This record gives sequence, structure tokens and C-alpha cells, in this order.
Amino acid sequence: MESLGLTPHRATLPLVLKACAKLNAIETGKRIHLSIQNTNLIKDVRVRTAIIDFYCKCGFLEDARKVFDEMGERDLVSWNAIISGYAGCGEFEEVVLLVMRMQREGFRPNSRTLVSMLLVSEEVVAVRLGKAIHGYCLRNRLFDLDPHVGTALIGFYLSFDVMASHLVFDLMAVRNTVCWNAMIMGYFDVGESLKAFKHFEKMLMDGVEFDCVTMLALIQASAELGSLELGNQIHQMAIKFSYSNDLFIVNALINMYAEIGSLKSACKLFDVTPTRDVALWNSMISAFVDYSYNEEATSLFIKMRTKGNKEDERTIVIMFSLCAESADGLKKGKSLHAYASKSGMRMDINLGNAMLNMYAEQNCINSVKKVFSEMSNVDVISFNTLILALARNNLGSEAWEVFGIMRESDVKPNSYTIISTLAACKDETCLNIGRSLHGFVIKQGIEVNVPLNTALTDMYINCGDEATARNLFESCPSRDLISWNALIATYVKNNQAHDAFLIFSRMISEVEPNSVTIINILSSCTHLAHLPQGQCLHAYMIRRESSLGNNLSLENAFITMYARCGSMRNAEKLFKTLPRRNIISWNAIITGYGMHGRGYDAVLAFSQMLEDGFQPNEVTFISILSACSHSGMMEEGLRLFYSMIQDFNITPQLAHYGCVVDLLGRAGNLDKARGFIESMPIKPDASVWRALLSAYRDHCYNKEAKAIFEKIVELEPRNPGNYVLLCNVYAAAGLWSEVRQMRTCLREKGLRKPPGISWIVVRSQIHSFAAGDRSHPMADKIYANLNSLLHSMKELGYVPDLHWILHVVEEYI
Repeated sequence: MESLGLTPHRATLPLVLKACAKLNAIETGKRIHLSIQNTNLIKDVRVRTAIIDFYCKCGFLEDARKVFDEMGERDLVSWNAIISGYAGCGEFEEVVLLVMRMQREGFRPNSRTLVSMLLVSEEVVAVRLGKAIHGYCLRNRLFDLDPHVGTALIGFYLSFDVMASHLVFDLMAVRNTVCWNAMIMGYFDVGESLKAFKHFEKMLMDGVEFDCVTMLALIQASAELGSLELGNQIHQMAIKFSYSNDLFIVNALINMYAEIGSLKSACKLFDVTPTRDVALWNSMISAFVDYSYNEEATSLFIKMRTKGNKEDERTIVIMFSLCAESADGLKKGKSLHAYASKSGMRMDINLGNAMLNMYAEQNCINSVKKVFSEMSNVDVISFNTLILALARNNLGSEAWEVFGIMRESDVKPNSYTIISTLAACKDETCLNIGRSLHGFVIKQGIEVNVPLNTALTDMYINCGDEATARNLFESCPSRDLISWNALIATYVKNNQAHDAFLIFSRMISEVEPNSVTIINILSSCTHLAHLPQGQCLHAYMIRRESSLGNNLSLENAFITMYARCGSMRNAEKLFKTLPRRNIISWNAIITGYGMHGRGYDAVLAFSQMLEDGFQPNEVTFISILSACSHSGMMEEGLRLFYSMIQDFNITPQLAHYGCVVDLLGRAGNLDKARGFIESMPIKPDASVWRALLSAYRDHCYNKEAKAIFEKIVELEPRNPGNYVLLCNVYAAAGLWSEVRQMRTCLREKGLRKPPGISWIVVRSQIHSFAAGDRSHPMADKIYANLNSLLHSMKELGYVPDLHWILHVVEEYI
């Protein structure tokens, strides 16, 4: 109209303003309002009502209210426009006040007024008002006049009483497709997908035509039921009734197939769809991500861009979720961050939270803080992510500070906020803070659900209050598999293997353990070298293979257990019988060979791994370098180290450099080891220097050992083990006066190294011993047997090597 120079009039303006609202053309609508401000058009009730409706639908309630209040004359349509606007924004109280004011001015609510009131009543579950409207409808026979009222009542009751909504549906004299859809969608929303299909059958029998909304509801119901057969039938109906070109339907079908487990069908449908919008691309990429097909998801993202489809915020959010599992996840995440910023994408809550989570998963705590500070809007998820990231990075005081800031903001903490904050309570010093958080939960009435109960239990065990932890666990009426696993894992982490086994024994009588349970409890066997218990667990797993399935992570854990418990034969047997292997399987067997001094077999396994097409990772090279070091294979170890850099493009970390130093040191090449450290591109830590100092103990002592020790102490001044290591170097060289000086130094600094402990497991009971220990109840018998063995050994001609025995060892260890 503007380009043609046509003057607007009272008949066309409402239509134009309606189009502006639909297209979200806010500036155009405001300009039209301004242009007629001083004309007679503004006095027209229809025009003013159209302006009110435009502002309401665009979310500008204050502007709409101003126009409404300036009206000299109002009709029922004007009242409904402003009431509908406030209802659409969830302003319950204002809707009620406007309806009361409308009635005082002599207007009776009609069906549209009641629909608006029911809409806002549904949002806030204002049961009394909704039921009052229901009564008003019955008294005024509005069910017979307008099906929209019945549909709104159905929606209202569906939020809390499905049976009542069904009764309303049955009472309706006039029922259209919208009413039927409301009931079908209602059943789906409350998890009654089978009833949704039954209702659809009745709809067809009554001869009511269904529409795309019906199809969307049924597709979602098929996914909820996990029925591929039903999903295929609905897909066929979509094709038969010409809905297959509707992108909303296609998108829903792709999501349904992916959720049901038929990724192949989802891919096929995506491939045959000629026109694709960004939502369709997003759904397919998301499906690949859900199935952990990360390479396919990345390829599809690249293909999307090359096809000219512009990604949106949702695309970037999906791609961020890939970064956690990617080897170069941080690099990809930063690229996506830069791209989002360069593209001018608005940092809304969803995009911001995805970014926060990506950096948190990559342990980039500074980036997490930066993104959080740049977010214009934050919600409870934003706070929870930041707090958990701080807690995981041992920044407990900062985590508690953020929790305090959150309490003072408008964002209300939930149970997951408390779980994230509790993660910062890691030892006895945090017990009072943990108790305060527990008190906060009770005071604020936060629901202690199973995850929160589990987190509180973990906190109390970690902080030394086992009695409260067990009380919480025992009093939880709905503890699940995760609760049991968490308790076992906490005991294992705190080196309370006996308690972990007791809990496991109780657990199997109540719930069926999963692979996580077995891996947790198995780590105790591995740590204690408790082979019989590990074998029992292996037998348990084999007996329950149907429930535990062919779990590769579990098989890998058993290989590690057998290797560390000294049964390399069983580790090899299990490795060879694996139906499939991954890099962790190869790492486990290579580490086992290295641990048993079988460097040649470790190198052979490494070669076989390459032949089978597996790419080694950082852990693989730590394992193979360590194996070479312990087997005196210096040349092979150095070759593998440089191959790691040149052939596999892996940047060495401190652990790799430490292995090479140990490799050279054990071979007696102390000068080369020292030169290697000095040529490192990264600053060596105490462990690297310690590997070199250990070599001086095994070979000749010289003055350099003292200089190396000083470097170590500079990096780790409070580690008594470093002093003990130098003592061993002095003792090996026969420098007993230096040994005594070092013991004096240890005492003056107040440092004491915990004594080394040996243990044996007899009938599931762990018996531990330190040097010279007589605390065991059977100490007399043990020493009697020991003396008898020593006597027998001497008779056979055994002469002990006293080269490594230090004088009065217990004084400084």
C-alpha cells in the first residue's frame, strides 16, 4: 500500500496490523500506529482494537494497555483483545481484574473471554476459577454454541485431571478436530500414549477428519511407546493423506525413528526429503550425536553449510555437545564459539549454557567464568554448571561464593544446585559447610530426591561422618541402582574396600547390578591385588551375561584386574577371546606386559594393534614407554617416543617425558637423561626430576644428585618422599653422615612419610603389615614362622644383600 501511495482506511488497517503481528513486523506496526495518531482513524473502535491486538501479540503489554486506557469507547472485542494479551503473557491476576472491570462496565464475558481466562487458569492451575468458568459455561449452554470453550476446558483439566477432561469432551454437543486433538495430545502429555491411539480410533470411527496436528501427536506417541510398527503405520498415513511434504511432519518422523532406535529409517527419510529447513538438518545431526556417531554428525554439519543452509543457535548447541567426546574437543569448541560470535548469534540462555557445559567438560575453568560473565541472562542451569566446574577444579571457596551470589539473585537453587555445590566438599575440613548445605535444603523445602540423597551420602563419607552417611542411605525409601553404585564408588575411592564389598553383597540381594557396579567393585580387587575376589566377580558376570550384556568396558576392566593381580595368563586369555576390541583393550594388555617386565611382548602387542588398524593415543605411549623402561629396551623406547611425535602427531606430555627420563636413567645414561630434561619444550615438574634422581640411586652418586634434589624440593617442598629418595641415594653410595643430616632435616621440617604397607587377603579379610609391625593379633606366630623361614634359607646357603638397607629407617619414614 505504501509503495503504491494508497491511503489506509478503517477496513484495511486491522488486516494490515494483523499481518504485522503474524510476521513479527514490530517496526512497521509501530510506524502505522504513529502515522494515524492525529487522524480520525485512531478514534475508530476497530482500528484501536487492532492496534491493541498487535501490541499484545508482539509482547508489548504496556503499549497495548496505554492504547486501551485512552479509548473513549470500548466494545466486547476490545476487552477481549486486552484480556487475551494479558492471558497470553501469563498475567493471571491482571486478567481477573480486567474481567471484573469489564463486567462492572456492563459487558458479559463471551466464549473468547472464557477461553482466555481458562488459558491463564491452566498456566497457574487456578482450579477454583477454572471450575467456576466450567459452571458458567454449563448454566449458559456455551458448550452448544462454541467448541473452542470446550477445547479450552479440556486443556485446563488436562493439567491435573485427565478423567475430568474426558467428561467435558463427552458433554460437548459440537466437537471439531481441535477438540479431538486436545484429548489425543492430553493423553500423550500425561504418558498415556496407548489411550491417545484409542482416542484416534474413535475419532476416525466418528468420521472426523484429522489434520497435521493430529499426525504430530500420534508420531510423538509412537516414539513414546517405542513402537516401530506403529511409527511405520503413521508414516504411511502421512504419505497417503499428503502430509509427507510438511516439514513439521517430516521432522517429527525423523525424531521418532531416531528415538525408537531405527536410525537407518531416519537417515533414509532425511535423504529422500527434497527440501530441508534448518530444523530438519538439526534433527538429523542431533540423531547422529545421540547415537555417538560423531564423525557422521560433523560431516553432516559441514554438508549443511556447503548446501547453503544457514545454521542457527540450535545447530551450534548440538555441535557443542560433540566436543566433550572429541579428541580435539577444545579446539572444535573454541572454533564454534568464534563462529557464533562472528555470525552475530545472540547469546541466549540455551547457547550460553551449551558453551558453559563445553568449556566445563574440557576443564577450561577460566573460559567457563568468562562465558558466564558475558551471558546477558542466566538461569539455574547456568549457575549449576559454573558451580560444578569450580568444584571439579578444586576451587571450592569460589564455588561456595557463586552459590552465595545465586541465593541473592532471582534464580532459585534447586536440588542439582546443591548436588553441584556438595561436589566441593571433599574432605574433613568441609564437613561444617556440607552440614550447612544439608540444613539449607531442609529449611528451603528443597525435595531430597534420590540424586540429592546420594550426593549428601557421598559428602558425609568423604568428610568423615560415615554414621550420618549410612543413616541417609538406609532411610532413603526409593534408593536405586545409582545410589548403590555411588556408595560403593565412594568407599572404593576412600580405600575402604572391605566396606565396598559388604555393600555389594547387600546390593545384589535387592537390585540387579550393572556394569558400572562391577567396574567399581573390581577396582578394589585391582588395588588390593585380590585375585580370588576378582575371579568371583568374573564368574558372577559370566553367569549374568544376559543382563550385563557383552560390555567391552567391563571386559577391559577384567583384563586390567588380572594383569595387576599377577595373573597375566588370564589377562591374555580374556584379551584373545574378546569379540571386539578398542584402544582401551590394547592399552590394558600393553600395560600388563610392561608391569610384568615383558617389554618384548608389549612391543609385539603394540605392533599388532597398528596392524589391526587402531591408532595409539597418549595413554598407549605411556604404557609402551614404561614397558620398555622396565625391560631395559632403551633404543626401542626412544624410537617409539620419536615415532609418537613424527608418525602419530601426538604432543608429548609430562608423563611421556618422565618415561623417557626413566628409560635413559635405568640404562645408566645419566648425562643423556639430564640433557633430555634440559631440552624439553615444557617446564619439567617434580616427577620428571624425581625419575632422574632415582637413577642416581641405582647407579653412581655424584654431586649433581644434590642439585637435582634442590630442584625437586623447590617444586614440592612438603613431600617427604623426596627427602627419603635422596636418603636412599646417599645410602647406596655409603654416605651415612649425609643420611643422618637428611633425617635431621626431615625432623626439623616436621615431615614424616607414611610407612609402606604390605597386605594379604585371607578369607575375604585384609591383613596389612608395615616394617617391624607387631600390631597384628597373631604377630608372635607370624614372626616365629618368619624366623623359621629365615633359618631354613640360611641353611640352604642364602646370603642376604644388605646394599639397600638403611640405618634406623623408621626414624624418618
